[in-house]
Amino acid sequence: MKAMILAAGRGERMRPLTDSTPKPLLQVGAEPLIGWHLRRLKQAGFSDIVINHAWLGQQIEDVLQDGSQYGLNIQYSAEGTQGLETAGGIATALPLLGDEPFLVINGDVLTDIDFAIAKNKMAQIDGKQTLAHLWLVHNPDHNPNGDFGLQDAYVVSQATKQYTFSGCGIYHPALFAHTPMQQAAKLAPLLRAAMNEQHITGNVHQGLWLDVGTIERLEQARQIMATTSI
Repeated sequence: MKAMILAAGRGERMRPLTDSTPKPLLQVGAEPLIGWHLRRLKQAGFSDIVINHAWLGQQIEDVLQDGSQYGLNIQYSAEGTQGLETAGGIATALPLLGDEPFLVINGDVLTDIDFAIAKNKMAQIDGKQTLAHLWLVHNPDHNPNGDFGLQDAYVVSQATKQYTFSGCGIYHPALFAHTPMQQAAKLAPLLRAAMNEQHITGNVHQGLWLDVGTIERLEQARQIMATTSI
């Protein structure tokens, strides 16, 4: 069972901080932002991690190296300076991720989603009836209309109540069967097409979740981690 951390974003809204430091390496308390994911993945029993990167990506490799400081084995999927969007980045990393379902986490969120539960859910992602499982969260102020809805256990494009996609999901490689490697491609169209066939399950996470996408929310993350343990 493998996990992928998406770390290829440019971080435009966090400039000038990200002019010299990739967003996942910005310090949040005792760890760089990405370090909290790595520690919690280790605690949940994951050992093999894939990290994609683009802007200033060599810094990520230089800091994290092979992952041994976290007790993990890290491999990297380098995308060049421009990046390949989420689906393109995942499709390009598939040779490192293998043929089984894998966990994917946005590198720029702070969350206490239970990755151990993610391991148990992987068995339900068969690549035929179920292609993915998504964690949704209640809409933050910066995304008041949400992204997706829930009907029973299935994620749908529209429902009476909309939620925000957390950036955390389990995917079967079959979801990306028609996504070319080394080409930019967005994830949302793939997900919506699969939702229309009831191939995506999901649940709402009630705990900590913060999209660390601005300097203000970076400061909020630092304040959270000054008083919280995840």
